Amino acid sequence: MTTTTTTTRTKGTTALPDPSLSDRITGSLIGAAVGDALGGPVEGYAPEQIAERHGGRVTGIVGPWNGDRWRTARPIAPFHKGDGHVTDDTLLTHALVRVYATVRDHLDAYAMADHLVPDLMTIPRWIPELEADALPLHRIFLAEKWLVARLHYGHVDPREAGAGNIVNCGAAMYMAPVGLVNAADPRAAYAEAVDIAGAHQSSYGREAAGVFAAAVAAACTSGATAESVVEACLALAKDGTRAAIEAVTEVAARHGEFESALAPIRAAVAPFDTVGPDYRSPSLGARRPSRLHSIEELPVALGMLLVGGSDYRRTVLGSVNYGRDCDSIATMAGAIVGALHGEGAVPDDWSVQVAGASRLDLRAPGVVLTEVAREIFARDTGRRRAHEAAFAALTTVTRSTAEAGAGR
Repeated sequence: MTTTTTTTRTKGTTALPDPSLSDRITGSLIGAAVGDALGGPVEGYAPEQIAERHGGRVTGIVGPWNGDRWRTARPIAPFHKGDGHVTDDTLLTHALVRVYATVRDHLDAYAMADHLVPDLMTIPRWIPELEADALPLHRIFLAEKWLVARLHYGHVDPREAGAGNIVNCGAAMYMAPVGLVNAADPRAAYAEAVDIAGAHQSSYGREAAGVFAAAVAAACTSGATAESVVEACLALAKDGTRAAIEAVTEVAARHGEFESALAPIRAAVAPFDTVGPDYRSPSLGARRPSRLHSIEELPVALGMLLVGGSDYRRTVLGSVNYGRDCDSIATMAGAIVGALHGEGAVPDDWSVQVAGASRLDLRAPGVVLTEVAREIFARDTGRRRAHEAAFAALTTVTRSTAEAGAGR
């Protein structure tokens, strides 16, 4: 881990070194993967069910909900969720890193068709929840299989392929790399993620992808805090997504621990959530396009970021014990905290166990993405300077023309 720094920031009464770019990128990707693995085994259940099943709140990595019957027990068979296994959130995040490693520049919806889809459907990889080498396509759910159906088989314009898919967090959950290659530039991260996500989602699902990428980019800013990340999100978010973030974070700011925040946060996001109170039996209007609604996961992740004071354990455990789609909530929250504080924020005992159980090198994607982010920044700098020179030439011509006219 890189420890050389030039500035410091304050967390409580303790001065902490400001993480380097590489530390933030690695920390964000590790933080996302560990949050994903912690949330996976309790995904889809209510806080009360989680507490009953585990004899209290989850405090670390736990086993499958149905124990040894995970291969056949419904409703999520045959996936081995738990014991440190990452889910499709991490598989897709790492796939997007590989796309950046190939393109080595900003991405758009066409990059999803040209690179992400072939990666998902042609290259076998170790799938922790299947305990086997398999195509990632065989693990991702239907809302993500949509990418292959529309882009590969349907030959739909990538910029429009997300239209018609169910509106959920599927596009948002793996957008951390977009925020990281646009580190400290939330507006650019938002625009790039919205473009990419057009191949996968529409409506508030696409909007959430942009805002989550912006949150990660904002977290990479020197001196950033949980509050400044939320402010950056509110400055960019539109329609129901903005309203949901505002409602949830206003409630979350009143709580300093997640136990008392669980019910109030759910109540705050409920008017914007189309799924309804029974997560496994969605309402009739669930996941349909709307300008009034929001995915649940992103506002809750930002709320838990405030409740946890951007401390990794508190933030991620709050996300996990919230239940419902808690692997994605914890993925998002973990990515933001890792970007804020670096790799050291993520407990070693968790990251080591997740890496071993999932057979993944959790640091390698961060190393690759850091190299790519530096290359992209250099290209952006060159493009910006070329534009500045071209614009300056235009203003010079305009001035000269005006002066010539005045002299006649």
